Amino acid sequence: MTEYFKRLGSFVLDILQTVVMAVAIFMTVYLFLMRPHQVSGRSMVPNFQDGEYLLTEKVSYRLHEPKRGDVVVFTAPPTRRQEYIKRITGVPGDRIQVGGGKVSVNDKLLEENYLQKDFTTDTGHFLQAGREYTLASGEYFVFGDNRGNSSDSRDFGPIKKSDIVGKAWVVYWPPSRALVVPDVSYSGF
Repeated sequence: MTEYFKRLGSFVLDILQTVVMAVAIFMTVYLFLMRPHQVSGRSMVPNFQDGEYLLTEKVSYRLHEPKRGDVVVFTAPPTRRQEYIKRITGVPGDRIQVGGGKVSVNDKLLEENYLQKDFTTDTGHFLQAGREYTLASGEYFVFGDNRGNSSDSRDFGPIKKSDIVGKAWVVYWPPSRALVVPDVSYSGF
C-alpha cells in the first residue's frame, strides 16, 4: 500500500509541476510579450471589424518608438478604464491640424490610403477647425480609421507613450478575416 501512495504522490507532483510551468509560461507571455484584445465598436472599419480578435505584441515599443501608421491598443483618457484601438497619425514633434475634411501633419496633407475613398475627417472638442497642435515628447495623436464614428485624439487630445498597451500584430478571429496587420507608410514623411 505504501508503494501505491508513493506512486500516486509522484503522479500528483508531476501534474502539479506541469500546471505550474504552464501557468508561468502563460503569465510571462501575457504580461511581457503579447495579449489578446477584442475590437469593440466601428471606429476602425473597414480595416478592423466590431467583434474581431487580435493579438497585441508588447515588445517592439521597448526597442523603438511607435511610428506614424501603427495600429495601437491603449488605455483611453480620461478615465483610463477602457482600452481603445486606433492608428497613430502624429508622433512627438509633429504639428497636427484638421481642415477641409483632411489631416495635415507639419503643413503636409496626410495621404491615408487605408481609409474609404469618401471619408472626411472632422474636427473634435480638442482639435478644432483652424487650430494646430504640436505634440510634445512622448505624445501621440491617434485617429480611428472610421473618422465619422470614432472617439479619438480629436476629442480627448494626445495619448502618452505610457498609455500604449501594445501594437496590433495579428487578427486571428474570425478565421475568414485572419491576417498579419500590415505596416503603413506615408509618402513625404
